[in-house]
Amino acid sequence: MTEEARIREEICTIGASLYARGYTVGAAGNISARLDDGWLITPTDACLGRLDPAELAKVDLDGNWVAGGKPSKTLLLHQGIYRASPDSRGIVHTHSTHLVALTLAGVWRPDEVLPPITPYQVMKVGRIPLIGYRRPGDPQAAAEVAAVAGEVRGALFERLGPVVWEKSVSHASFALEELEETARLWLMTQPRPEPLTDEAIETLRATFGARY
Repeated sequence: MTEEARIREEICTIGASLYARGYTVGAAGNISARLDDGWLITPTDACLGRLDPAELAKVDLDGNWVAGGKPSKTLLLHQGIYRASPDSRGIVHTHSTHLVALTLAGVWRPDEVLPPITPYQVMKVGRIPLIGYRRPGDPQAAAEVAAVAGEVRGALFERLGPVVWEKSVSHASFALEELEETARLWLMTQPRPEPLTDEAIETLRATFGARY
């Protein structure tokens, strides 16, 4: 199996897993991966639970659609992230319930949507900023994410959900799932838990190399 074929299978496996567990519904969400000669991205209006490896859209390094289904309308967003974060090889965007609910209820701070309340949130996700509401596919939203993509692992779109980038599609999915779980914990806990102390966060940095 070629590396591209393996990545095509990985995208479909992750998509089916996210869909089966309710991280995305209907035809919402998209996934992409960086290749040496361009990018793979899920087709526009595709259901992540029913992806076909052969039908994933492929675009070249100049952004030209060269094979598969029509690329997702968020292609510009994905391209901007990859250019701003050279080490990233996979991106996952969903409309995850608790993270969307968080934007409706009110995030902790615009530059950090959730306080650091669990060690794995600090280790696997890090600081996540809020991107103010814009229509799906808006180029300005893509530009705002690209502006921070080199500093963080993800961003949260108001009323739309998270986009997370990592060294592979699988790792992006793992980080997104950790972020969604943290939002669920935060929304269900009354009174709200205190953030981890600066000392606790520094220990996670020193021990595990946490980027926070």
